[in-house]
Amino acid sequence: MANSLILAIMTILFLTLGYLGVPVAFALIAGSLVGTLFTPITLQSIIGQLFNGIDSEALMAIPFFLLVGELMTSANVVIRIAELSQALVGHVRGGLAQVTTVFSMFFSGMSGSSSADVAVLSRTMAGPMAREGYSPAFVAALIAAASTIAALVPPSIMAVVYGAIGNVSIAGLFLAGIVPGLMIGLGLMIYCYFFGPTGLRRPRASFGILLGASRAAALPMMIPMILLGGIMSGWFTPTEAGVIAIVYILFVVIPFLNPRHLRQVPRDFVLAGLIYSLPMITIAAASAFGWLLAYLRGPIVVAGWIEQFAGTDAHMIMFALVLVFVIVGDFIEPVPAIIIFMPVVTQLTDAASINSVHMGVVLIVTLAFGLITPPYGLALLMASKFIGARFSAALRASLSIYVIFFATIAFTIFYPNVVLWLPKQMFPESVGCFHAPGGTGYICP
Repeated sequence: MANSLILAIMTILFLTLGYLGVPVAFALIAGSLVGTLFTPITLQSIIGQLFNGIDSEALMAIPFFLLVGELMTSANVVIRIAELSQALVGHVRGGLAQVTTVFSMFFSGMSGSSSADVAVLSRTMAGPMAREGYSPAFVAALIAAASTIAALVPPSIMAVVYGAIGNVSIAGLFLAGIVPGLMIGLGLMIYCYFFGPTGLRRPRASFGILLGASRAAALPMMIPMILLGGIMSGWFTPTEAGVIAIVYILFVVIPFLNPRHLRQVPRDFVLAGLIYSLPMITIAAASAFGWLLAYLRGPIVVAGWIEQFAGTDAHMIMFALVLVFVIVGDFIEPVPAIIIFMPVVTQLTDAASINSVHMGVVLIVTLAFGLITPPYGLALLMASKFIGARFSAALRASLSIYVIFFATIAFTIFYPNVVLWLPKQMFPESVGCFHAPGGTGYICP
């Protein structure tokens, strides 16, 4: 049977099962197993690829970041961060919409997971916003859009997966994601100020209130500093930074702020393990699916199509990949999309001599955007369900927010020097810089 026909069978089966409600991981495994029946590859080899896909030390960072978010959420420590956000921007036009955005920017530096952000923001902010008259559709759209920041800034789980699968510096992706993450956060604040509901206008918090809120949130706010500071200083790898953050939460944050929660810590470990199983089975399934696609030369065909369209022009190739990933992100979760299309990305990155960290950040921003686009839009679906809003209404409310993501993606493509400035300063070698021969400093291509 021709390779193209086998690829079509695998893809159609995967998409059909996905639309029927089969979990993505099992739909991918089904596509892989059926595709294998038409090739000389044995089923044992495909099963082996399931395990090879998760046999990566870099992926060990994921459970620790998930546990950080779970501990902070279940111990109800995040309410102090919400109160700090209230003291900082509660008086600005948009009221609680501004608070929600700032809260998400703070919590994103702890969880690394957009799903965790949606859950925490919905639990913490949806009720107060509803009582002040914000429409459920707007609340769901705002929370979903704000939660995407977690996919960009450290400790982004999406960046960990991209770096582990594509052999790209995870530290470089972390640092390069800060600029687009801040752009989305600030863009949402500007949008809420000019185009969002007015909200309840509060008086500006006094210096005493602001100081009190800062003191109350000081211990949990140290967690992003531990994660980012340890990685930027070179003291920790991303995995080690996650472990240090957990130790800090267990022995400092919870004992001082909510000591009664120590009895629930074993439960938090179990829940984090259960949550960890979801991305891991998806990574395993996508690895097997992607490996079979590579065997059938699918990535080479797709890369050839894009090269015919874009040649070796870096901007054209990146825009073509953005278009592909926007379409793919409408139907597939970001993690399997990264794994399946990584061979295509690698080939085109090399063909156009694009910096691998730059390409990674562009595609991660694009996949984060896919979390709020139909028909899948995982973050928007979750936010709608938690808040009780109709998905169609939440989708309409989010359409105008798409402009912020389009602008961020375009900026990330056209201004790599701004995006890569932090990695070049902190980890020059992560973006391809090398020691200057016979002198000090680095030379960056």
